[in-house]
Amino acid sequence: MSNELRQAIAELERNMRSVVLGKPEVVRMCLVALLAGEHVLLEDVPGVGKTLVGKALAKSLSGDFCRLQFTPDLLPSDIVGSSLFNSKASEFEYKRGPIFANVVLADEINRAPPRTQSALLEAMSDSQVSVDGITHNLPKPFIVIATQNPFEFEGTYALPESQLDRFLVRISMGYPDREAERQVLASHREGEPVEQLKPVLSSPQVVALQKAVRQIAVEASIYDYLLDIVEITRRSEELHVGVSTRGALSLYRAAQAAALIDGRDFVVPDDIKLLTSAVLAHRVVTKGYIQGDSRGAAESIIQRLVDEVPVPT
Repeated sequence: MSNELRQAIAELERNMRSVVLGKPEVVRMCLVALLAGEHVLLEDVPGVGKTLVGKALAKSLSGDFCRLQFTPDLLPSDIVGSSLFNSKASEFEYKRGPIFANVVLADEINRAPPRTQSALLEAMSDSQVSVDGITHNLPKPFIVIATQNPFEFEGTYALPESQLDRFLVRISMGYPDREAERQVLASHREGEPVEQLKPVLSSPQVVALQKAVRQIAVEASIYDYLLDIVEITRRSEELHVGVSTRGALSLYRAAQAAALIDGRDFVVPDDIKLLTSAVLAHRVVTKGYIQGDSRGAAESIIQRLVDEVPVPT
């Protein structure tokens, strides 16, 4: 990796952390997803900065940004666009929807019905949408940052496993510590700090970094370590469903992205170990699953299982 790209990553991280105060791990996970070419699900109560994270990432990049407020009456065509009849040309013309942006913030994604949620499925997995049998490619880079409140069920629709599996990481903001919260209060004296952010990375630079991720070396012992973790989730008596092959690929790509962020051209075991909860917990189903009660249980189970797997030396 060139020094220019390494400096670009560091500048992007600094830019986001200047407004997302006291949450370096959240910023890092968003960068991992961006460089891996995948997506982020932020879960937490309202008012802890979930939307701020999406705005900070969008403002730090030179591409297009779109914020979608998911509501029960939102239609798939409101996201991907639709074909409208042009009476002058006597033909249908496709009008692109707001999904055609580099950074898409899907606020309260679980408030939209499943039909609308599924409109994001093809976009997130294939970076394209199909309308009236015609496929339209989305811009590059393309990342969805979705938010939801896991503690509110009135008027919400739980994301199905097939949709959850499209997110590279599921993370929680949590409350900031007292000093970070003091800084938040002080920084808002003259308005919203995120609105003052300037782009530090262009779209071509992000695409170059995503290509660089795929060049990060992974040796045989790391492959075996990753697959040992995946296998133990499938054999666990605490889980109904273990990690899929797609989940293994996601962990592999996330580890490569984490190595690149740290300035290395190779993956180490800690890259795998530190990402397992965020990457794998939402891809398993615990026994005795209850909506809204599985996240903590799944993360605890994953962490215990990972601790049982010997680390390669």
